[in-house]
Amino acid sequence: MIATALLFGLLGSLHCVGMCGPIAFLMPVDHHNPFKKFLQILSYHSGRLLTYALIGFLFGAVGERLNLFGLQQQLSIAVGVLMISAVVIPTRIFNRYNLSKPAYKLVGRIKSALGQQLKNKRKSTFFTLGLLNGLLPCGLVYMAVFGALGTGGAFNGSLYMLLFGLGTLPLMTSAIYLGNFLKGKAKRRIVKLIPVLVILMGCLFILRGLGLGIPYVSPSEKVTVAQVEARHSCH
Repeated sequence: MIATALLFGLLGSLHCVGMCGPIAFLMPVDHHNPFKKFLQILSYHSGRLLTYALIGFLFGAVGERLNLFGLQQQLSIAVGVLMISAVVIPTRIFNRYNLSKPAYKLVGRIKSALGQQLKNKRKSTFFTLGLLNGLLPCGLVYMAVFGALGTGGAFNGSLYMLLFGLGTLPLMTSAIYLGNFLKGKAKRRIVKLIPVLVILMGCLFILRGLGLGIPYVSPSEKVTVAQVEARHSCH
């Protein structure tokens, strides 16, 4: 289940290039010093991955608390349904009931802070850019957060988001070096694969929640509860 996060990030990174590409293109990297440029890009990605890992830890911890109330199976099914719904339900309906509007002021402040950092050339600039970039609202990140929540543990949630972030590195790094290099049919094919992958992930979460006794895919509820109890007895 956690391994799917890497594939999700890899295929979904085309969306990341479209949304966060302008920030990557505007970063004040040193184009005259290849090694310094590499370190600057590495610093940027490190900040972004740290933000994703912290978000995953937070939502994974929420999922773990729910598990203590015996809601692990139901949570996994709910996460799967949310993932599939986000793909199947038309965008205009989601926009009509947009729950993120109250956070617009916060997003505005993050964008303002990003703008300030893009003008700086300090060593910490690129790490800070990555930290802030990871906080920007993104539908793809929301899907990954659902996945982190469904892992049912703070560590697993953090690992899920970290692997998702690592999956986005190849395309995001290529975009910084090469610009918007994916065009035409290749771009359209990858875009079409993203919702298919989200639906497949949603189905996996639902299968896990149903507890059908399928090893690694849909373990029985008795096994799952035993694992949770064993984990907490160790503490």
